[in-house]
Amino acid sequence: MKNGKKVISIMIPCYNEEENARPIYEAVRDELISSCPNYDYEILFIDNKSQDRTREIIEDICARDKHVKAIFNCKNFGQFNSPYYGITQTSGDCTITICADFQDPVELIPRFVAEWEKGYKIVIGRKTRSQESKVMYFLRGCYYKLIRSMSNVEMIEQFTGFGLYDKSFVETLRNLKDPTPFIRGIVAELCPERKEIEYEQPKRRAGKTHNNFMSLYDAAMLSFTSYTKAGMRIATFLGFIIAFLSFIVALGYLIAKLCMWNRFTAGYAPMMIAIFFMGGVQLAFLGFLGEYVMNMNTRLMNRPLVVEEKRINFDEDAQSNARRAG
Repeated sequence: MKNGKKVISIMIPCYNEEENARPIYEAVRDELISSCPNYDYEILFIDNKSQDRTREIIEDICARDKHVKAIFNCKNFGQFNSPYYGITQTSGDCTITICADFQDPVELIPRFVAEWEKGYKIVIGRKTRSQESKVMYFLRGCYYKLIRSMSNVEMIEQFTGFGLYDKSFVETLRNLKDPTPFIRGIVAELCPERKEIEYEQPKRRAGKTHNNFMSLYDAAMLSFTSYTKAGMRIATFLGFIIAFLSFIVALGYLIAKLCMWNRFTAGYAPMMIAIFFMGGVQLAFLGFLGEYVMNMNTRLMNRPLVVEEKRINFDEDAQSNARRAG
Protein backbone atom coordinates (compact mmCIF):
# COMPACT_ATOMS: atom_id res chain seq x y z
CA MET A 1 0.00 0.00 0.00
CA LYS A 2 0.97 3.62 -0.48
CA ASN A 3 -0.51 6.47 1.57
CA GLY A 4 -3.16 4.07 2.86
CA LYS A 5 -4.26 3.12 -0.67
CA LYS A 6 -3.77 -0.09 -2.58
CA VAL A 7 -1.49 0.33 -5.59
CA ILE A 8 -2.41 -0.85 -9.10
CA SER A 9 0.54 -1.49 -11.38
CA ILE A 10 0.04 -1.29 -15.13
CA MET A 11 2.78 -2.96 -17.18
CA ILE A 12 3.03 -1.95 -20.85
CA PRO A 13 5.59 -3.73 -23.06
CA CYS A 14 6.80 -1.75 -26.08
CA TYR A 15 8.70 -2.28 -29.29
CA ASN A 16 8.58 0.46 -31.96
CA GLU A 17 5.39 2.03 -30.59
CA GLU A 18 6.11 5.72 -31.15
CA GLU A 19 2.56 6.29 -32.41
CA ASN A 20 0.96 4.53 -29.46
CA ALA A 21 3.18 5.16 -26.42
CA ARG A 22 1.73 8.52 -25.40
CA PRO A 23 -1.92 7.72 -26.28
CA ILE A 24 -1.84 4.44 -24.29
CA TYR A 25 -0.30 6.26 -21.32
CA GLU A 26 -2.98 8.93 -21.43
CA ALA A 27 -5.78 6.39 -21.85
CA VAL A 28 -4.55 4.24 -18.93
CA ARG A 29 -3.95 7.27 -16.69
CA ASP A 30 -7.38 8.74 -17.39
CA GLU A 31 -9.10 5.38 -16.83
CA LEU A 32 -7.36 4.88 -13.50
CA ILE A 33 -8.12 8.39 -12.28
CA SER A 34 -11.77 8.30 -13.31
CA SER A 35 -12.69 4.66 -12.59
CA CYS A 36 -10.32 3.74 -9.74
CA PRO A 37 -10.04 6.95 -7.65
CA ASN A 38 -9.56 5.04 -4.39
CA TYR A 39 -6.31 3.46 -5.58
CA ASP A 40 -2.83 4.74 -6.14
CA TYR A 41 -1.11 3.55 -9.31
CA GLU A 42 2.13 3.12 -11.21
CA ILE A 43 2.59 2.66 -14.95
CA LEU A 44 5.65 0.70 -16.05
CA PHE A 45 6.87 0.76 -19.65
CA ILE A 46 9.41 -1.89 -20.61
CA ASP A 47 10.98 -1.19 -23.98
CA ASN A 48 12.55 -4.02 -25.96
CA LYS A 49 15.17 -1.92 -27.78
CA SER A 50 12.86 0.10 -30.04
CA GLN A 51 14.43 1.54 -33.18
CA ASP A 52 12.10 4.54 -33.49
CA ARG A 53 11.23 7.43 -31.12
CA THR A 54 9.47 5.24 -28.53
CA ARG A 55 12.17 5.67 -25.88
CA GLU A 56 12.35 9.41 -26.36
CA ILE A 57 8.59 9.66 -25.85
CA ILE A 58 8.65 7.42 -22.76
CA GLU A 59 11.47 9.46 -21.22
CA ASP A 60 9.43 12.63 -21.70
CA ILE A 61 6.39 11.00 -20.07
CA CYS A 62 8.52 9.87 -17.11
CA ALA A 63 9.93 13.37 -16.67
CA ARG A 64 6.43 14.84 -16.50
CA ASP A 65 4.72 12.13 -14.40
CA LYS A 66 6.48 10.37 -11.51
CA HIS A 67 3.77 7.71 -11.49
CA VAL A 68 5.41 6.42 -14.67
CA LYS A 69 8.48 4.17 -14.61
CA ALA A 70 10.51 2.74 -17.46
CA ILE A 71 12.96 -0.06 -18.12
CA PHE A 72 15.00 0.02 -21.33
CA ASN A 73 16.49 -3.30 -22.43
CA CYS A 74 19.95 -3.26 -23.95
CA LYS A 75 18.69 -5.38 -26.89
CA ASN A 76 15.55 -7.10 -28.11
CA PHE A 77 15.03 -10.13 -25.86
CA GLY A 78 11.96 -11.45 -27.66
CA GLN A 79 8.22 -11.36 -27.32
CA PHE A 80 8.05 -13.51 -24.15
CA ASN A 81 10.99 -12.57 -21.92
CA SER A 82 10.53 -8.82 -21.87
CA PRO A 83 6.83 -8.69 -20.83
CA TYR A 84 7.37 -11.45 -18.26
CA TYR A 85 10.31 -9.58 -16.78
CA GLY A 86 8.25 -6.39 -16.74
CA ILE A 87 5.57 -8.08 -14.63
CA THR A 88 8.17 -9.16 -12.07
CA GLN A 89 9.49 -5.60 -11.76
CA THR A 90 6.20 -4.05 -10.67
CA SER A 91 5.57 -3.15 -7.02
CA GLY A 92 1.79 -2.81 -6.79
CA ASP A 93 -0.75 -4.90 -4.90
CA CYS A 94 -1.81 -6.18 -8.30
CA THR A 95 -0.37 -5.92 -11.81
CA ILE A 96 -2.34 -5.49 -15.03
CA THR A 97 -0.62 -6.15 -18.36
CA ILE A 98 -1.76 -4.13 -21.38
CA CYS A 99 -0.35 -4.03 -24.91
CA ALA A 100 0.62 -0.61 -26.23
CA ASP A 101 -1.31 -1.07 -29.48
CA PHE A 102 -4.78 -0.74 -27.85
CA GLN A 103 -5.80 -4.29 -28.73
CA ASP A 104 -6.25 -4.87 -25.00
CA PRO A 105 -9.24 -2.68 -24.02
CA VAL A 106 -8.26 -0.14 -21.36
CA GLU A 107 -11.87 0.09 -20.18
CA LEU A 108 -11.61 -3.43 -18.73
CA ILE A 109 -9.26 -2.19 -15.99
CA PRO A 110 -12.04 -1.36 -13.47
CA ARG A 111 -13.76 -4.69 -14.18
CA PHE A 112 -10.52 -6.54 -13.50
CA VAL A 113 -10.04 -4.62 -10.25
CA ALA A 114 -13.64 -5.25 -9.13
CA GLU A 115 -13.22 -9.02 -9.59
CA TRP A 116 -9.85 -8.90 -7.82
CA GLU A 117 -11.49 -7.21 -4.83
CA LYS A 118 -13.96 -10.11 -4.71
CA GLY A 119 -11.03 -12.41 -3.97
CA TYR A 120 -9.80 -13.65 -7.35
CA LYS A 121 -6.01 -13.72 -7.52
CA ILE A 122 -6.05 -13.89 -11.32
CA VAL A 123 -8.48 -12.07 -13.60
CA ILE A 124 -7.85 -12.58 -17.30
CA GLY A 125 -9.30 -11.27 -20.53
CA ARG A 126 -10.30 -13.91 -23.06
CA LYS A 127 -11.10 -13.01 -26.64
CA THR A 128 -14.45 -14.25 -27.95
CA ARG A 129 -14.35 -12.13 -31.09
CA SER A 130 -11.70 -10.15 -32.90
CA GLN A 131 -11.59 -7.43 -35.50
CA GLU A 132 -8.37 -8.92 -36.89
CA SER A 133 -8.37 -11.16 -39.95
CA LYS A 134 -11.05 -13.83 -39.66
CA VAL A 135 -8.65 -16.38 -41.12
CA MET A 136 -6.01 -15.55 -38.48
CA TYR A 137 -8.58 -15.68 -35.68
CA PHE A 138 -9.78 -19.09 -36.93
CA LEU A 139 -6.23 -20.42 -37.13
CA ARG A 140 -5.49 -19.19 -33.61
CA GLY A 141 -8.59 -20.99 -32.38
CA CYS A 142 -7.47 -24.22 -34.05
CA TYR A 143 -4.01 -23.84 -32.51
CA TYR A 144 -5.40 -23.40 -28.99
CA LYS A 145 -7.69 -26.41 -29.39
CA LEU A 146 -4.80 -28.53 -30.67
CA ILE A 147 -2.53 -27.58 -27.77
CA ARG A 148 -5.31 -28.13 -25.24
CA SER A 149 -6.04 -31.60 -26.62
CA MET A 150 -2.35 -32.60 -26.48
CA SER A 151 -1.36 -31.11 -23.14
CA ASN A 152 -1.80 -32.43 -19.63
CA VAL A 153 -2.11 -28.80 -18.57
CA GLU A 154 -5.35 -26.97 -19.29
CA MET A 155 -4.68 -24.38 -21.97
CA ILE A 156 -6.76 -21.20 -21.94
CA GLU A 157 -8.24 -20.60 -25.36
CA GLN A 158 -7.76 -17.13 -26.92
CA PHE A 159 -5.77 -15.86 -23.91
CA THR A 160 -2.85 -13.57 -24.79
CA GLY A 161 -1.60 -12.70 -21.29
CA PHE A 162 -3.89 -9.67 -20.91
CA GLY A 163 -5.15 -9.68 -17.34
CA LEU A 164 -4.68 -8.83 -13.67
CA TYR A 165 -2.24 -10.70 -11.43
CA ASP A 166 -2.26 -10.41 -7.63
CA LYS A 167 1.07 -9.58 -6.00
CA SER A 168 1.19 -13.10 -4.53
CA PHE A 169 1.17 -14.58 -8.03
CA VAL A 170 3.71 -12.00 -9.21
CA GLU A 171 5.96 -13.25 -6.41
CA THR A 172 5.47 -16.79 -7.73
CA LEU A 173 6.60 -15.59 -11.17
CA ARG A 174 9.70 -13.99 -9.64
CA ASN A 175 10.66 -17.25 -7.96
CA LEU A 176 10.22 -19.49 -11.01
CA LYS A 177 13.61 -18.62 -12.51
CA ASP A 178 12.41 -19.81 -15.92
CA PRO A 179 14.71 -18.51 -18.72
CA THR A 180 12.06 -19.26 -21.38
CA PRO A 181 8.81 -18.19 -19.72
CA PHE A 182 5.51 -18.70 -21.52
CA ILE A 183 3.06 -16.67 -19.43
CA ARG A 184 -0.04 -18.17 -21.05
CA GLY A 185 1.01 -21.67 -20.09
CA ILE A 186 2.27 -20.65 -16.65
CA VAL A 187 -1.05 -19.02 -15.79
CA ALA A 188 -2.94 -22.11 -16.93
CA GLU A 189 -0.63 -24.43 -14.99
CA LEU A 190 0.05 -22.59 -11.73
CA CYS A 191 -2.59 -19.95 -11.11
CA PRO A 192 -5.16 -20.31 -8.33
CA GLU A 193 -8.86 -19.93 -9.08
CA ARG A 194 -9.25 -17.35 -11.82
CA LYS A 195 -11.99 -15.19 -13.28
CA GLU A 196 -12.33 -14.88 -17.04
CA ILE A 197 -13.79 -11.77 -18.66
CA GLU A 198 -14.74 -12.03 -22.30
CA TYR A 199 -14.10 -9.20 -24.73
CA GLU A 200 -13.91 -8.37 -28.41
CA GLN A 201 -10.40 -7.55 -29.52
CA PRO A 202 -10.27 -4.28 -31.48
CA LYS A 203 -7.93 -3.53 -34.35
CA ARG A 204 -4.47 -2.18 -33.71
CA ARG A 205 -4.71 1.60 -33.23
CA ALA A 206 -1.62 2.57 -35.24
CA GLY A 207 1.58 1.15 -36.63
CA LYS A 208 2.24 -2.35 -37.88
CA THR A 209 2.00 -5.55 -35.94
CA HIS A 210 5.32 -7.14 -35.02
CA ASN A 211 3.87 -10.63 -35.27
CA ASN A 212 5.05 -12.52 -38.34
CA PHE A 213 5.32 -16.17 -39.29
CA MET A 214 8.49 -16.71 -37.27
CA SER A 215 7.18 -15.06 -34.11
CA LEU A 216 3.97 -17.10 -34.31
CA TYR A 217 6.04 -20.22 -34.97
CA ASP A 218 8.18 -19.45 -31.91
CA ALA A 219 5.05 -19.18 -29.77
CA ALA A 220 3.68 -22.45 -31.12
CA MET A 221 6.94 -24.35 -30.60
CA LEU A 222 7.44 -22.96 -27.09
CA SER A 223 3.99 -24.11 -26.03
CA PHE A 224 4.41 -27.50 -27.75
CA THR A 225 7.82 -28.23 -26.24
CA SER A 226 6.98 -26.85 -22.79
CA TYR A 227 3.57 -28.39 -22.23
CA THR A 228 3.14 -31.42 -24.48
CA LYS A 229 4.84 -34.73 -25.18
CA ALA A 230 2.69 -35.24 -28.23
CA GLY A 231 5.35 -34.47 -30.85
CA MET A 232 7.76 -37.18 -29.78
CA ARG A 233 4.97 -39.66 -29.09
CA ILE A 234 3.54 -39.13 -32.56
CA ALA A 235 7.00 -39.74 -33.96
CA THR A 236 7.32 -42.98 -31.96
CA PHE A 237 3.91 -44.33 -32.93
CA LEU A 238 4.30 -43.27 -36.56
CA GLY A 239 7.70 -44.93 -36.64
CA PHE A 240 6.23 -48.23 -35.44
CA ILE A 241 3.36 -48.01 -37.93
CA ILE A 242 5.64 -47.24 -40.88
CA ALA A 243 8.04 -50.00 -39.85
CA PHE A 244 5.17 -52.48 -39.70
CA LEU A 245 3.78 -51.37 -43.08
CA SER A 246 7.27 -51.50 -44.60
CA PHE A 247 7.65 -55.07 -43.34
CA ILE A 248 4.31 -56.07 -44.92
CA VAL A 249 5.26 -54.42 -48.23
CA ALA A 250 8.71 -56.07 -48.20
CA LEU A 251 7.14 -59.44 -47.47
CA GLY A 252 4.69 -58.93 -50.35
CA TYR A 253 7.47 -58.07 -52.76
CA LEU A 254 9.48 -61.08 -51.62
CA ILE A 255 6.54 -63.37 -52.28
CA ALA A 256 5.94 -61.71 -55.64
CA LYS A 257 9.60 -62.13 -56.57
CA LEU A 258 9.63 -65.77 -55.59
CA CYS A 259 6.49 -66.39 -57.62
CA MET A 260 8.03 -64.51 -60.58
CA TRP A 261 5.24 -61.92 -60.64
CA ASN A 262 7.40 -59.54 -62.59
CA ARG A 263 4.56 -57.13 -63.16
CA PHE A 264 4.63 -56.36 -59.45
CA THR A 265 8.39 -56.13 -59.10
CA ALA A 266 9.47 -54.31 -62.23
CA GLY A 267 11.01 -50.84 -61.83
CA TYR A 268 12.33 -48.81 -58.95
CA ALA A 269 9.41 -46.41 -58.50
CA PRO A 270 7.95 -48.05 -55.35
CA MET A 271 11.37 -48.15 -53.72
CA MET A 272 12.13 -44.51 -54.53
CA ILE A 273 8.74 -43.36 -53.26
CA ALA A 274 9.30 -45.25 -50.00
CA ILE A 275 12.80 -43.79 -49.56
CA PHE A 276 11.69 -40.20 -50.13
CA PHE A 277 8.65 -40.66 -47.89
CA MET A 278 10.71 -42.08 -45.05
CA GLY A 279 13.35 -39.39 -45.52
CA GLY A 280 10.73 -36.68 -45.27
CA VAL A 281 9.21 -38.17 -42.13
CA GLN A 282 12.61 -38.54 -40.49
CA LEU A 283 13.65 -34.96 -41.28
CA ALA A 284 10.34 -33.58 -39.97
CA PHE A 285 10.67 -35.36 -36.66
CA LEU A 286 14.37 -34.60 -36.36
CA GLY A 287 13.34 -30.95 -36.59
CA PHE A 288 10.70 -31.50 -33.93
CA LEU A 289 13.26 -33.24 -31.71
CA GLY A 290 15.59 -30.31 -32.27
CA GLU A 291 12.95 -27.91 -30.93
CA TYR A 292 12.75 -29.93 -27.70
CA VAL A 293 16.54 -30.03 -27.42
CA MET A 294 16.86 -26.26 -28.00
CA ASN A 295 14.20 -25.63 -25.34
CA MET A 296 16.08 -27.83 -22.88
CA ASN A 297 19.41 -26.20 -23.78
CA THR A 298 18.06 -22.71 -23.13
CA ARG A 299 16.76 -23.76 -19.73
CA LEU A 300 20.04 -25.44 -18.78
CA MET A 301 22.05 -22.32 -19.65
CA ASN A 302 19.81 -20.35 -17.27
CA ARG A 303 20.66 -16.96 -18.71
CA PRO A 304 18.89 -13.82 -17.43
CA LEU A 305 15.52 -12.95 -18.93
CA VAL A 306 16.78 -9.54 -20.05
CA VAL A 307 19.74 -7.27 -19.51
CA GLU A 308 18.77 -3.72 -18.64
CA GLU A 309 20.31 -0.64 -20.19
CA LYS A 310 18.51 1.96 -18.11
CA ARG A 311 15.82 2.50 -15.47
CA ILE A 312 13.79 5.63 -14.88
CA ASN A 313 11.86 6.74 -11.74
CA PHE A 314 12.81 3.71 -9.63
CA ASP A 315 13.94 4.53 -6.08
CA GLU A 316 17.02 2.83 -4.62
CA ASP A 317 15.10 0.19 -2.64
CA ALA A 318 13.13 -0.76 -5.72
CA GLN A 319 16.36 -0.87 -7.73
CA SER A 320 17.85 -3.45 -5.39
CA ASN A 321 14.73 -5.53 -4.77
CA ALA A 322 13.11 -5.56 -8.18
CA ARG A 323 15.99 -7.17 -10.07
CA ARG A 324 15.54 -10.49 -8.26
CA ALA A 325 13.80 -12.04 -11.26
CA GLY A 326 16.50 -11.05 -13.74
